[in-house]
Amino acid sequence: MTDDRLAHERALADAREPGRPGEPGATEPGQEREGSPMAGTAAQDEAAGSAEEDIAQKRPEKSRSFWRELPVLIVVALVIALVIKSFVVQAFYIPSSSMENTLDIGDKVLVNKLVYHFRSIEPGDIVVFNGSGSWDQAAAPAAASSNPIARLYDATLVPLFHSIVELFGTAPGQHDYIKRVIGVPGDHVACCNAHGQVTVNGVALRESGYLFPGNVPSSSTFSVTVPPGRLWVMGDHRGVSCDSRCHLGDPGGGTVPESQVIGRAFMIVWPPSRWRILPIPATFSQPGVDQPRGAALSPAGPAAPYLPLGAGFVGAVPLTWLQRRLRRRLRHR
Repeated sequence: MTDDRLAHERALADAREPGRPGEPGATEPGQEREGSPMAGTAAQDEAAGSAEEDIAQKRPEKSRSFWRELPVLIVVALVIALVIKSFVVQAFYIPSSSMENTLDIGDKVLVNKLVYHFRSIEPGDIVVFNGSGSWDQAAAPAAASSNPIARLYDATLVPLFHSIVELFGTAPGQHDYIKRVIGVPGDHVACCNAHGQVTVNGVALRESGYLFPGNVPSSSTFSVTVPPGRLWVMGDHRGVSCDSRCHLGDPGGGTVPESQVIGRAFMIVWPPSRWRILPIPATFSQPGVDQPRGAALSPAGPAAPYLPLGAGFVGAVPLTWLQRRLRRRLRHR
């Protein structure tokens, strides 16, 4: 009976112990039987390891996706910047002293290209304009190359490169100038009255607020009625500025076409110590100087209102595309 009892107890002990390897119910080394306290911990460790692997796999994918999309974002940014520069605002820096002390050499100004599509050019405005054909003789067109690849390069890549460079600000080119408008179409501009002042329609201009210290309004005399569609312009540093007074013998009698105006300089943005808005001086608001000109603009005026609409449409397309793409990425995340 003793042997039977020992065998029975041994059988009960074997039933309580985990199965031996290779036997039914046995667990392999490193594994826990189902229902044991360590089984849940092992499952959690496996799940955590799987999540870490998924994250590690997603990181390179996101990195590759960013580098694939970066060229597209750069192109979109350049397109938007070129549209803004071509139709809205362009930066210019000042290379000469003809507008001191209003504009110093090295100042960078922003030029509004839209403003004259909504209002006429007014006396006192500081404008950037192209003097080709008025102050400068029109340059003869360069002979076209016989190489079709060279012609394609000159017609596409060269203008694009110049436009990209000009995004960071450019000096007025060979035929571009920056001056203050003194007389608009129909104005009679003369110098000098008994007090040595420039007059517009017989009204004397009080120019001490912007004239270079020590300068007289003009060292030369003139009396001009501004023709239709043209402007009489002068620099604020009258002692060194070669402006309308220097071009009396040129086509237009020193005046420049309104159609050649690039835009109005409205702000100095560089250097930071020079940052300020460029307002129209109060002397130009005097009755007789600031006279109504009617709704008509220059000969190029009738088509002008369509330019802002076209610029807005061109700018809206890449912006809309970019917005939709960003929304799609956020939804995926």
